[in-house]
Amino acid sequence: MTRATVAIVGRPNVGKSTLFNRIVGGRPAIVDDRPGVTRDRNFAKTEWGGRGFWLVDTGGWIPETDALSGAVRRQVEAAVGDADVVMFVVDTLAGVHPSDQEVAELLRRHQDRVVLVANKADELAEDISHHAFHELGLGTPCPVSASTGKGSGDLLDQVVALLPDRDDSPQEGVIDVAVVGRPNVGKSSIVNRLLG
Repeated sequence: MTRATVAIVGRPNVGKSTLFNRIVGGRPAIVDDRPGVTRDRNFAKTEWGGRGFWLVDTGGWIPETDALSGAVRRQVEAAVGDADVVMFVVDTLAGVHPSDQEVAELLRRHQDRVVLVANKADELAEDISHHAFHELGLGTPCPVSASTGKGSGDLLDQVVALLPDRDDSPQEGVIDVAVVGRPNVGKSSIVNRLLG
């Protein structure tokens, strides 16, 4: 059986890549204050509570204004479609944003496998700003601080509880392959072609 998949989605600069790095350890995802740095999906194996899964970082969901923003949106939609669990990350410092509403609309038909992650709640437990996100209609927001790690254990407990039962043990004859190279040489195109 295949390893379960968890996708991280949300608008730009809400801390998706920071959360990805926090969960997998190290800094495999690029983190920058400029929006739009992450464009393709970024995959890493990780585990929590003895459950292994693929974690997928995605680009920020923005209004489709050009070919690039359209391509990023399609990558996000594909990640949601392929995921067993979706972590929808929002920014407690900025409050509910119109793009958060758009992402919530996309996720509403998948809400039984969505965990709403209220990031940048650095002052847990005094911070109650995450409650504003109840209006998205995707359940109780899980407050975290991806930068400090606060609340990440509770978040991962929720995620693992939603994962389907699968055999995560190594399979005989299965080889892990990584596609690497400099930006814009066609890595994602090759992977997409191979995986259909």
